[in-house]
Amino acid sequence: MIWLLLFSFLAASLVAVGACRQSSSGAQEQVQEHYLSVPNSVGFDVEPQRTNDGSQQWLATYTSHGKIAKFIIGLGQAKSIKDDEPVDFDIQSGKGRFVAVPGSDASVLLAELKNALEAKTFPKHFKRVATLPFTYVTFGNNESQSPGGGFSPKPAGHWTPMKIFIGEGQQEGQVFVNLNPVTKKGQFSMKDQDYGDIVLSQLARVL
Repeated sequence: MIWLLLFSFLAASLVAVGACRQSSSGAQEQVQEHYLSVPNSVGFDVEPQRTNDGSQQWLATYTSHGKIAKFIIGLGQAKSIKDDEPVDFDIQSGKGRFVAVPGSDASVLLAELKNALEAKTFPKHFKRVATLPFTYVTFGNNESQSPGGGFSPKPAGHWTPMKIFIGEGQQEGQVFVNLNPVTKKGQFSMKDQDYGDIVLSQLARVL
């Protein structure tokens, strides 16, 4: 009887240890997200806004050196882009726009963007607009930020990395805009230094 009780106790202990290990392993798979400042990028705060038409809208805020820049990022509904090449994520495309917010002071933000995007000149003469349209392409959802820059689906996170096409014709530029609704952070990130001047001159019109 004593050996039977001892065997039962040992079996229960092994089950408990196994459960603890599984719980610990599951906890390790969950990413504790913190915004990482990486080269050629500028981070900002975002607050999701309610919409009734299936679109997404974010109020973006950048605060530095006593200056506060505010602007709205609006994203229309996206559609999947079918490709013959198999990929690990769903590529989608849609239309969006930046919307100017009255009282915004983007002087410091634009200076930071000039450095991050490696633009050669700071825009001096430009016409302000109330809205600035763009086309966007997303490269998956629920991704995590990599320490060296970029994003990855493993481990999972809450980032949506997105490339936007802004401007027209020879004045069309590309830049990454990445959003995280959980940490409420957004990020401008350089696509290519050749687009620096174009992207900066376009963003200066609305930020």
